[in-house]
Amino acid sequence: MSIILGILCLGFLVFFHESGHFIAARLFGVDVLSFSIGMGPVIFHKEIKNTDYRISLIPLGGYCGMKGEQDFRLALEEGKDTIEADEHSFYGVSPIKRSLIAFAGPFFNFIFAIIAFTLIALIGYTYTTASAKVLMADQGENAVYSAAHEAGLQDGDIITAINNSPVSDFSDIAESIAMHPDETVKIDVDRNGKLLSFDVKTILDKETGRGLIGVKIYPDTIVEKHSPKYNIIEAIGQGFKQTFATISGTITGIKSLFKGVKITNAVSGPARITTMLGDTVKASFGASIATGIVYTLQFLALISVSLFIMNLLPIPILDGGLILNAFIELILRRKLSPKFLYKTQFIGFAFIAILFIVAMYGDVIYFITRK
Repeated sequence: MSIILGILCLGFLVFFHESGHFIAARLFGVDVLSFSIGMGPVIFHKEIKNTDYRISLIPLGGYCGMKGEQDFRLALEEGKDTIEADEHSFYGVSPIKRSLIAFAGPFFNFIFAIIAFTLIALIGYTYTTASAKVLMADQGENAVYSAAHEAGLQDGDIITAINNSPVSDFSDIAESIAMHPDETVKIDVDRNGKLLSFDVKTILDKETGRGLIGVKIYPDTIVEKHSPKYNIIEAIGQGFKQTFATISGTITGIKSLFKGVKITNAVSGPARITTMLGDTVKASFGASIATGIVYTLQFLALISVSLFIMNLLPIPILDGGLILNAFIELILRRKLSPKFLYKTQFIGFAFIAILFIVAMYGDVIYFITRK
């Protein structure tokens, strides 16, 4: 059941992403020949207004097939130096229109994240946390290194701000520190009414890529809180705020890959994402409908932001690669050769294949460990 729920949720995100390409292509006069949810053999299709709408066998990914997308291959086979395309094909429109068509898919992921976080702000949610009063993690049972203690913090200090941004509870502390792995952060504390400030070099957790400072909660300060109530305007503002915060966190996560984080933990494959998403939907809706909606939207928004960023990477075959090629054409003021496009696509396929193998290996390890 979890897998089915995960597939349905991912299918919705794919539909939303590909709809961006579809709408932009139609808007700029490019014929859309096919629109598929899923990849591989087609199990159901229906043609409407010259577009073949499909549901394909492999429930991962999808595509918006536009006229002339592979014209560069045809030109290469015929030994031509330029791509000859009509005005209703992908390579027949201007580079600016082509880049906007490519950008529309990731942009729809960005819009979805804003909508999701806006709905979460409107619905509200309950969460368990503790006060901003902290214990040093290098003392007592299960002691670990504490960068905070080494910098001068002590048991009973109340953290009031991190990098000049106020914090109100332990959740705020954990979230803020997680965004700054292997960095020096300024931490303001209240120690028995005296305000002090410390510079703490955060620890990089190589399992997750998150930042840590080695502090623990005071067990007797654990409380249940409810998120603030927002009107529609405030909720939209929260939607934008949380989306940009998630983008920042995702970029931080990508950067951490170059600092020694285990790539098999950081890069999740389709099997792991589908299972985790399905488990989240099943468990959260088991608690209550409101909880189910909030947690599902949070997970979908996180994945949507990841799709937004990953698809905009300047890698051939990804949307970012198509945008890059379009801008190169604008600068050179001439079309790129079919041979150049073919070679860059081959490089892009090789990169994605390697990434897919790493992700699948990580998934296998994840499921073995989970079992």
